[in-house]
Amino acid sequence: MDLSAGFRRYVAIAGRRNVGKSSFLNAIIGQNVSIVSDIAGTTTDPVYKTIELNPVGPVTFIDTPGFDDTGELGRLRIERARKVLYRADCGILLVDSLPTRYEDDIVSLFKEMEIPFLVVINKEDLLKEKVDELLGVYQQRYGVKTISVSSKLIKGFELIGRKINEILPSDDEVPFLSDLIEGGDLVVVVVPIDLGAPKGRLIMPQVHAIREIIDREAVALVVKERELRYTLEQIHMKPKLVITDSQVVMKVVSDIDDDVDLTTFSILESRHRGDLAYFIDSVKTIEHLQDNDTVLIMEGCTHRPLTEDIGRIKIPRWLVNHTGVKLNFKIISGRDFPDLNEIEDTKLILHCGGCVLNRSAMMRRVRMAKRLAKPMTNYGVVISYLHGVLERAVRIFRRGALI
Repeated sequence: MDLSAGFRRYVAIAGRRNVGKSSFLNAIIGQNVSIVSDIAGTTTDPVYKTIELNPVGPVTFIDTPGFDDTGELGRLRIERARKVLYRADCGILLVDSLPTRYEDDIVSLFKEMEIPFLVVINKEDLLKEKVDELLGVYQQRYGVKTISVSSKLIKGFELIGRKINEILPSDDEVPFLSDLIEGGDLVVVVVPIDLGAPKGRLIMPQVHAIREIIDREAVALVVKERELRYTLEQIHMKPKLVITDSQVVMKVVSDIDDDVDLTTFSILESRHRGDLAYFIDSVKTIEHLQDNDTVLIMEGCTHRPLTEDIGRIKIPRWLVNHTGVKLNFKIISGRDFPDLNEIEDTKLILHCGGCVLNRSAMMRRVRMAKRLAKPMTNYGVVISYLHGVLERAVRIFRRGALI
């Protein structure tokens, strides 16, 4: 498996037929990955190619069929091209003449999906003195960054990486928990031994929490769930925050006072890597699930499922018990981006904590779910919701206006 797959940025190249999309992609890559021809409609299916693009990093460029394709087959090609845009982090509108309704349609689609884009005028070698006019027209019409290149002469491509980097969503890092605590605070970390963790090790979110507590110069008290009540009774000190594994959250809630803030590792991951507010709002979809609805279990990594796997066994069982309806569960896993057809027929997406993904990779999945109007939530949010403690688990974030 390509370990960089989940960390790539996806850039969709869109435009009319014969504006030179394939030549443009070949010039960027430095290889003939797309067939080039003077015959309109040569590219019939999206072509994907990944490179290391300075200063962006790993980038997958997608060469799409022309958006002005004709006939029934052309309509299907355009529909496939549109579907590609759901996974795009940003787009390039490639042109070689004055704007038409097709460019307007593509721009409308970019804006509807909230996909940042730039305009690239191709065939600079042929257009010559018309280039300056076109730069002005497109800049004024769409109000976005506009540059010109020559795919034939490989000219102007030194700007592509920098311009893409300027428009990509920043997906700025959100603290894991350092903004929830201060130096000297007592933070109790409840760590049931996870059967999925290698022997002798804690799982990544537990390590992350302990490290941030120490870095914040707070005090980390690490206990198993069975020792929590006894430990709190012995130290005679109320913790600022208790962090627990979602699977034992009910046990932990019963052992701490109501005025003690509580959250879970998975909810912390939700905020750190994803969109916690969207996950909280989406979890309410559970109450509207009906017989034979499909729920997608999405895992950010591949792993050998356990007998009582949290995502594949426990959560589906709890959902069926809660809703009282028959549900179909679909499971996809891995760092690479899921295909659109794996998501289209689902009523709810349940994502793991995403501890092996970075924020950009997780937010790409969130943005795709939003574009498709698919509710998406997180294991920890679902577990806390089904156990009736979600509001308690997110109280600390609401009070600080952190979601």
